[in-house]
Amino acid sequence: MRRARLLREAEGMATPNSLAELSRELTQAVEIGSRSVVAVHGRPHIPSSGILWRDGAVVTTDHTLKRNEDISVTLPNGQNVKATLAGRDGGTDMAVLRIESSVGGAPKFAADASIKPGALVLALGRRGENGIGVSFGVVSSVGGAWRTWRGGQIDRFIAPDVAIYHGFSGGALVDAEGSVIGLNTSGLSRGYGITVPASTVTRVVEELLARGHVRRGYLGVGLHPVSLPDGRRGLVVLSIEPDGPAARAQVFVGDVLVSINGQPVEDTDDVQTHLGSSSIGQTISVGLVRGGSPLELKVTPADRRPEGA
Repeated sequence: MRRARLLREAEGMATPNSLAELSRELTQAVEIGSRSVVAVHGRPHIPSSGILWRDGAVVTTDHTLKRNEDISVTLPNGQNVKATLAGRDGGTDMAVLRIESSVGGAPKFAADASIKPGALVLALGRRGENGIGVSFGVVSSVGGAWRTWRGGQIDRFIAPDVAIYHGFSGGALVDAEGSVIGLNTSGLSRGYGITVPASTVTRVVEELLARGHVRRGYLGVGLHPVSLPDGRRGLVVLSIEPDGPAARAQVFVGDVLVSINGQPVEDTDDVQTHLGSSSIGQTISVGLVRGGSPLELKVTPADRRPEGA
């Protein structure tokens, strides 16, 4: 309530004292939030940002980490330490680094109920020895769970109206009290930044630390949407991975995939919905049209390991 009153005053009824108080509170929020924001030196020229998510573990954006070795991290106190790559997940645009130092602090997280459109937020990034950088705005849009174009599952859609400056990807979005809402990235959308919520970041960090990749099921097929003569839509099989799950189940090039476990599938997003980590090793029923006739096969999705994992 106090911050809402101060904001209303700043929009037209502000006094010098109230504006100064709002400024002090935002400065304090930056100070609190920046205690867990680091710089990640994993690409040429300008470093990207990262968050000290827990002791010994830094999370950053996968698309800004251009190498797997010779990585270092600048901590909030200015100390530069070596880092080793624990794992990457392109689906959620995250990478996790291990560091020996625990200087800084794990973030305090914002309550989900406080993340609403119009809430004041700050995007924090660290540019190496140049210290913390900040942009200021509001939460523009909040929605439900969604799947990225690379197959990653995000628990909640959060779009902040803040500038994600060059080097800010991987940094934190914090509320007006300095509590971390999530990790900012410009790599999962075109034209604007989004924030991966803290619940998703925690889940991915734990999985990358445990096994180096995020488990997702796959069928081993290349698919493209098509329309069938009866008006239904499906996905024609264009390619099959040798000895992959679909090949072992006798799926052929030219088959049209129309359902999984009795549920219609019309695009690749529909297919990905059925291929979470729980699908790995579990037999699913795949409905096909082959030569104009319906056919049902049993397929067991496998774990898709990233190249080099």
